[in-house]
Amino acid sequence: MMSSVVIVGGGTAGWMTATYLKAALGEQIEVTLVESKNLSTIGVGEATFSTVRHFFQFLGLEEHEWMPECHASYKLAIRFENWRKKGHCFYHPFERPRAVRGYSLADWWLHLRPTDRFDHDASVLAALCDAKSSPKYLDGNIFEQDFADGDGDPHRAAPTGETTQFPYAYHFDATLLARFLMGYGTKRGVRHVLDDVLDVRLDDDGSIKNVLTKEHGELAGDLFIDCTGFRGLLLNQALGVPFLSYQDSLPNDSAVALRVPVDVATRGMRPCTTATAQDAGWIWTIPLLDRLGTGYVYASDYCSPEEAERTLREFVDPAAEDLSANHIRMRIGRSAQSWVKNCVAIGLSSGFVEPLESTGIFFIQNGIEQLVRHLPGSRDDEPLREAYNRQVGRVMDGVREFLVLHYYAAARDDNQYWRDAKTRQIPDALAERIEQWHTKLPDEDSVHPYFHGFEPYSYSAMLLGLGGLPIRSLPVLSKLDGTEAVKEFELVRRQADSLVDRLPSQFAYLAHQQAAAGRNSP
Repeated sequence: MMSSVVIVGGGTAGWMTATYLKAALGEQIEVTLVESKNLSTIGVGEATFSTVRHFFQFLGLEEHEWMPECHASYKLAIRFENWRKKGHCFYHPFERPRAVRGYSLADWWLHLRPTDRFDHDASVLAALCDAKSSPKYLDGNIFEQDFADGDGDPHRAAPTGETTQFPYAYHFDATLLARFLMGYGTKRGVRHVLDDVLDVRLDDDGSIKNVLTKEHGELAGDLFIDCTGFRGLLLNQALGVPFLSYQDSLPNDSAVALRVPVDVATRGMRPCTTATAQDAGWIWTIPLLDRLGTGYVYASDYCSPEEAERTLREFVDPAAEDLSANHIRMRIGRSAQSWVKNCVAIGLSSGFVEPLESTGIFFIQNGIEQLVRHLPGSRDDEPLREAYNRQVGRVMDGVREFLVLHYYAAARDDNQYWRDAKTRQIPDALAERIEQWHTKLPDEDSVHPYFHGFEPYSYSAMLLGLGGLPIRSLPVLSKLDGTEAVKEFELVRRQADSLVDRLPSQFAYLAHQQAAAGRNSP
């Protein structure tokens, strides 16, 4: 078994990797993380999947221990604005539609059309987002525990059950999270080296022998982990692993970001990421406890950096005045292999498929978990490396399909950028799936067949919200009595209204959490 690991690069990817390895293997592995004092990380505020809670649980961290330190907030959904047309919005929530008589409420909604808002008709989370509610009561209990049938059992399964989607993820300041994890990791034995890497030296067999640093000399290990971001210093530059671009189907390759101070007590905090469509891409809005993280993701073929920054400042106005902008050039795609010889790339050096569905942290977490599962006993375990590369590649290819669908299926077509989204090349497999979805909403048999973080209900939520593809309801539903489905839609609305009345606002809950942690409220 490999006993020493050298991680090159800090930031979220580096410190998540270091702390997870230590939590998983303890004293059986020596972990060194080297990062430059002179290179800043990209982190401008991060949104996540609901599965990220498993990472913090694995480290033994409770929310009250890390959330206040990272100015974190809850995320129940993504709110899409102006993707169908200007003025229209819908949610992609962390909530699977319920089933009636063996058919999803998504199918019943297509048949019955109780209103023109599938998200509100089939989801309680959409109402919580609109009301800026917390998913928890002040005592820390999560809202799902409320719903009960006549026999006293929960109406929806517990968060760990197979029939429910855990209802929230997090937003956090990525820089603060890296700092928090650095403290956590170094207390548990991670060696932290602040230095510049001058050279990556290879052995005779082409594997990495050591990295040469400016002040600490050579750092050697059994395994080297590349967390150097889009540079891919170890995997792409030193080992020459090719990069597979996704830009033929996902043209957004640039971003400009602002950190916007706001009075969250007055403004409130909607518990969701907001993605607002623009003329050459979209703008993210991420609510943190002390500010908004916001940025314009755009395609440089349609928009210059100056135009993008001007658009973002006008969007934020007047709070954007005097704020410095961070311009980012993104590498969209993935490395052909994320693990070659004794080098594993995790994070942006492995791959990135633009930030639209908050997959950056998900890719990091998946890469780390798979690394531990595939950790070889020696450098000669090629089958383990091959299995790792297959899994990581399939995850990113699946996310690519899902994100391409966002643009292809959006009804918006008011300029060349959005019109081109309907005619741009899309993956062949996705084109075949779309043909099926015209007559039958996505299910386990008609989405990307390998794990990639998104279930069929996510595809349905996007198709029904984006509105650009004609989708027919199932003919069989016209032969069934829809009374139970109507009652279920009414139940969703009653439960949503009840929760909005009883749950505290997200700001009130987080201020309570801050006070309990001995920190001043924002």
